[in-house]
Order: sequence, then structure tokens, then C-alpha cells
Amino acid sequence: MAALPEGTPCWVDAMFTDLEGAKSFYGDVLGWTFGEASSEYGNYTQAYAGGKAVAAVVPPMPGQEGTSQWCLYLASPDADATAQKIREQGGEVLMEPMQVGDFGTMVLGRDPSGVVFGVWQPGVHGGFEAPPEQSGAFCWAEVFTREPEKSDAFFPGVFGYGVQQMQDDTMDFRVYNLGERPALGRMKMTEEFPPEVPAYINVYFNVPDCDDAVAKATKRGGALRFGPMDTPFGRFAALSDPQGANFSVIDMTRTEGEMPRMTDVT
Repeated sequence: MAALPEGTPCWVDAMFTDLEGAKSFYGDVLGWTFGEASSEYGNYTQAYAGGKAVAAVVPPMPGQEGTSQWCLYLASPDADATAQKIREQGGEVLMEPMQVGDFGTMVLGRDPSGVVFGVWQPGVHGGFEAPPEQSGAFCWAEVFTREPEKSDAFFPGVFGYGVQQMQDDTMDFRVYNLGERPALGRMKMTEEFPPEVPAYINVYFNVPDCDDAVAKATKRGGALRFGPMDTPFGRFAALSDPQGANFSVIDMTRTEGEMPRMTDVT
């Protein structure tokens, strides 16, 4: 398998106090199935869409209980070097490079605006197996921050992203690119976000019907935060699961409107 370019989103996982509840919720909303829990690695449990690995869920370690949150991992050929760049760019290394058996090496970092993210140097676990177009698969992510200038300096500084600004007076939105390919979005959090909501990375999962996914999520105790809304990228909605983890669903086949104009940021 070819190595992913540095900075490519390659995996997502989340801690859930009620692991069985999370499996039941995402199994219903996204159609996921789950593998056997790995007791050697804290009951880490992989999720599958169409038989292909798309995410993982895990119970919290003692003392780490709290609101659940999805963590996005960005690919790195050298976790130690990336940890050093995180520090050099003003970020914080929350967990030093840790080898996870022969699966790979992970790092947890935080950007200067408070956004927590993971770094993954692949071993035998290369990351997502399902393509973004597959139902239930990860397909996009956006950095939500109240201090966009900090994130805009940090993430390109660590991962070498090119940056483009969306020409839209109603929102401050940028795209971090790897070559010609978009890697991540960056959205400035507005006053609509309660002050207690920290900066975070919002992950998107592909669904065949956005409204159906929203109906299933809310019926199962999830909360609708925004949408459903038609966009040039697809029909999407922002949700929180019953344990507080934010995520979005998008039907990428249902598009409306013209693609926004983007300009390069020097």
C-alpha cells in the first residue's frame, strides 16, 4: 500500500463511557458493524462499513471519563518529527509518540487555538479501508476554531498544506490542500456556538439519505445541531450523539448550487 501524503486524514476514533450504546447508535445511523474488542488495547473496537474499516470506538481509561469527542488522525511518515514540528509551531503535544504494537505509532496534539487532533504513523494498520464515496465512510473534516489565524498558521506549518479562502461574506472558511487535493476545512466559530463549546474538529460520514440519517439519530437520542441543508457539496446536517460527540452526515449525491469561488492565500 502506497504511503499517504503527510497530513492526509487517515483515521477517526472516539471514547465512549457507554460503548454498547455507541455501537448501537452508530450501527443504526451509519450502518456500521463492529469487530471483536481488543482487550490487549483497552477494548479498542473497530467499526466497519461494507466490511471495510472506517473508525473505532473505545471505552475511556480510568480518570478520562467525560464528554465524548471524535478524534481525527493525520498521516505522518515520522511521528517523532511531527511531534517536534507541533512544538515548533506553537502547539502542544498531549501524548508523546507511542507505538501501538505493530499497528503503528500515534501522537495526540493540540493547536494554539485549542483544537485536539491525532497523528498516525502507519504500521500494519494503514487507516481507512473504505473510500469516501462508500456509505458509512469518513469523507471530510473541518477545524472549528474561534481563533482562525492561529490554526491557519499552525496546520500548514506542521503539515505543509496550501491554503485557499472561500469568497463568501457570510462565513470565514478556508481549505487546507495537499497539492491539488483538499485535505481539511477550517471554519471560524461564530457567536452561534455557546462559549462552553471548545474548538474541535468536526468529522463527516457519508450517508445515502441525509434526512433518514437525521431521523434515525434523533429517534435514538441524538441532537440535531444544524440542517439538513443543501449545498454544492451535498445535503448535510450536523448532529451530536447521545453521549455528546459531534459529527455530521452528508449525502454527497444530492448537490445544489454552484461551487464557491476559492482564492489562494499566500
